[in-house]
Amino acid sequence: MVYGALDIGGTKIAGALVDPDGALVVKARCATPAQGTAEELASAVASVLDELSGHPRWSALAGLGIGCAGPVDTVAGTVSPVNIPAWRGFPLAERVAAHPRMPAGVRPVLVGDAVAMTAAEHWKGAARGVDNALCMVVSTGVGGGLVLGGAVHAGPSGNAGHIGHISVEQNGPDCPCGARGCVERFASGTAIAAHALEGGWSPPPGVAPTAAAVAAAAREGNPEARAAFDRAGRALAAAVAATAALVELDLVVIGGGVAQAGETLFGPLRRHLADYAVLDFARGVPVVSAALELDAGLIGAAAAGSGAVAVRSGTGPAGPGVPGPLPAPHA
Repeated sequence: MVYGALDIGGTKIAGALVDPDGALVVKARCATPAQGTAEELASAVASVLDELSGHPRWSALAGLGIGCAGPVDTVAGTVSPVNIPAWRGFPLAERVAAHPRMPAGVRPVLVGDAVAMTAAEHWKGAARGVDNALCMVVSTGVGGGLVLGGAVHAGPSGNAGHIGHISVEQNGPDCPCGARGCVERFASGTAIAAHALEGGWSPPPGVAPTAAAVAAAAREGNPEARAAFDRAGRALAAAVAATAALVELDLVVIGGGVAQAGETLFGPLRRHLADYAVLDFARGVPVVSAALELDAGLIGAAAAGSGAVAVRSGTGPAGPGVPGPLPAPHA
């Protein structure tokens, strides 16, 4: 028995087959044609499914989960990712279900990509055993998910914890979501690279101007690169402090591609968090790296596809929109 997983973001489309213990059997990926047409994007997803379905274990597929950048509508099975403009109300779950090699009876389950990451970290990662946590994906965009009262809290539409679109600067830059001053406009990989370039940084010859390249320059002491990560850390800290004040947190877990910068990101984040989280009940919340690193989204999507993470609209044993505690996928 295996579970399928898709993890769809603004940079890459990843897929995997995952065993009942959460171990990845095989992975596939391709670049996201983020500025392409809706059908070009759907074709890229299909190509990942084509590769996975060619594996001998595909015949044992018992379920499939999709973690996608949001907003999502888990009830309708549609997606409208801020960083993928061609998909607005796109019926992703339906299109994945229609793949010609999808086994009969397997119905894809859609969750937000950060909710998938949260589910994985709560099941097997850094938030295991934690009752109240914020888990964040800092990558091409910035997303988040919540664990409240020991349960993954997805919300009625699947978007609870979408911290990337909390405004942290009232007169900040316009965000593609339509608001102003969103965390994502300061702390995403795209925003970090853009700010460093605007400040006068330039990558070495032959190196693309990515957040990873900015992180490398920051570690070497480049002031513009360090300033870009300080700005990102400040925005993340403001959003984390606001969330801690709102729901009370025991832990913050941060993963995603930008989080691979390590202390280059976490150092300024923790420093600024001490300035923002000043109330007694919000002060001193630990901020740690995701234990499952870049595989968290796939493991969490597989858990959703297994039925271990229920996606409900206003009903369920744990209350409105709240899945029960995450067990292993075979439970």
